[in-house]
Amino acid sequence: MTTKAPQPTSTFAFELQTMISFGVAMLAVAIALWNIPADPWIRGFMAVAVLYLVTSTFTLAKIVRDRQESSSVLSRVDQARLDKLLAEFDPYKVDTPTT
Repeated sequence: MTTKAPQPTSTFAFELQTMISFGVAMLAVAIALWNIPADPWIRGFMAVAVLYLVTSTFTLAKIVRDRQESSSVLSRVDQARLDKLLAEFDPYKVDTPTT
């Protein structure tokens, strides 16, 4: 007897909202960089910094997700071992000595 761990799922609306929010934020940064009264090299530096921040954020999110999935797999393995031990355990079994 094994129980499947509930997998958290997100709705399509939440995923769509997240994608739209990301797009709006990137567009706002692009407009701000375009309109900032600064030299082009300062704009370039800020654009590279924003891109670095975005890629670092994606990498961090992936690491957090992988760590969570890894702990989930380990807990499922431990649960399977426990289920096997409980299935094989018979409290009424009498060990008879062999002569």
